[in-house]
Amino acid sequence: MIDCILAVIILVITGWAIAKNYDAKVVLFAAGLVMLYLALIGGNDVLGAKATSGLAWADPFKVIREQFVRQFSNAGLIILTLFGFAAYMSHIGANDMVIKVLTKPLSKIKHPALLIPLVFWIGTCLQIIIPSAASLAVILMATLYPVLRAAGLSTLTAAALIATTATIVPTPLGGDNVVAARVLGFENVVDYVFYHCAPITIPALFVMGIVHYFWQTYLDKRQRSELEVLNQESMIEENRPEKNTPIWYSIFPVLPLFLVIFFWVFFRKAKVGLVEITLFSLVPAVVSELVRNKNAKETMKDLRLFFNGMGDGFSKVVVLIVAAATMVAGLRALGLIDAISRSVSDFENAKAGLMLAFSAITGLITFISGSGNAAFYSFIEIIPQIAEKAGLDPIMVALPMQCMSNLFRSMSPVAAVVIIVSASIKVNPLVLVKRTWVPLMAGVLTVLLLSFLKYI
Repeated sequence: MIDCILAVIILVITGWAIAKNYDAKVVLFAAGLVMLYLALIGGNDVLGAKATSGLAWADPFKVIREQFVRQFSNAGLIILTLFGFAAYMSHIGANDMVIKVLTKPLSKIKHPALLIPLVFWIGTCLQIIIPSAASLAVILMATLYPVLRAAGLSTLTAAALIATTATIVPTPLGGDNVVAARVLGFENVVDYVFYHCAPITIPALFVMGIVHYFWQTYLDKRQRSELEVLNQESMIEENRPEKNTPIWYSIFPVLPLFLVIFFWVFFRKAKVGLVEITLFSLVPAVVSELVRNKNAKETMKDLRLFFNGMGDGFSKVVVLIVAAATMVAGLRALGLIDAISRSVSDFENAKAGLMLAFSAITGLITFISGSGNAAFYSFIEIIPQIAEKAGLDPIMVALPMQCMSNLFRSMSPVAAVVIIVSASIKVNPLVLVKRTWVPLMAGVLTVLLLSFLKYI
């Protein structure tokens, strides 16, 4: 009992530190190590008799080592490869070409109001190419925002659409989907995305687009005089250099997605994973750059950005996952996870209660901290065990929790994506949040309702 109380206290302190914008990775590692050593002091085993190093005081650090090994042999390597691929695609201008191709038809739409849901849905699809919400916002503010303003959308409407593009797109290339599929026991991430994620998130995205239309047009009418001044003052300066990239380069960023679906449909028994597919997709892009630039040395130099991108994936995502897993190991060593599992197994209505509880906690931490990844990766590892004890499908808890970590991010005034967009149009982040929270809450309610109906 004392161990569980200590675990809860540390968990609360951890949540507070993340909410106060302390580095999430360091906080989670520290919390995990403290709990593991408390477990050792209390006479608990943190590794098991077969896995122990033989020196109890060194076992907590061996836990971290084991987590790194585990991640690199599963989701970690996939995430590194996808980050490297995205970095190279951005450098050669292929990502810009995708945006150009997808957004060009928008300039031909004569009725500005019709642009609102269409821009939201197209922007959401772009998250498949650029998984980082902040990076996507930077690119869209430089490329799409001027198009939207020229088409007649108000400054705040255009900004709100861009700030909410990176949310819950169902893509097998998303790092959160890769991790969720691995933890939930799916051999192929496409199975998780196609059969579970897409049926929940696609209707939610549709609802959010429609709500965006009504909410933005309502606020535009209500704030007409304020917007007239803001529309004149909020000017975005274009600082992105032209790369003279051929338009057909737009095929390269989406090639991994096409190949993943192709192998999933026609060669389901083939053991071809995301790493192999991504590396294969990289080759034609490199060859095309070699032919276009006619400079082998420069092309090889540019290819280093792929490995630099892998480093970003390691520091931004993989280390965060390992840190969260270390904290989970500490919670398990102190017995808190077993205590929760035993308690929920005694309640008949544990299904809805667990789903709402974990969704609410994830959403709250995300809103306060502005970062959804830390909350999601912290809890996903413990979901299967707790769900099994409660007698429910772990997806019913994990999937809504995953969606909350993305939806609440763009409602937070301290989220990087909100700060970037609001700073670009020179308004207070709270002004932008007023534009984003209603459509996003519509998505939250839709996800919870559909998850409950599908998995009850």
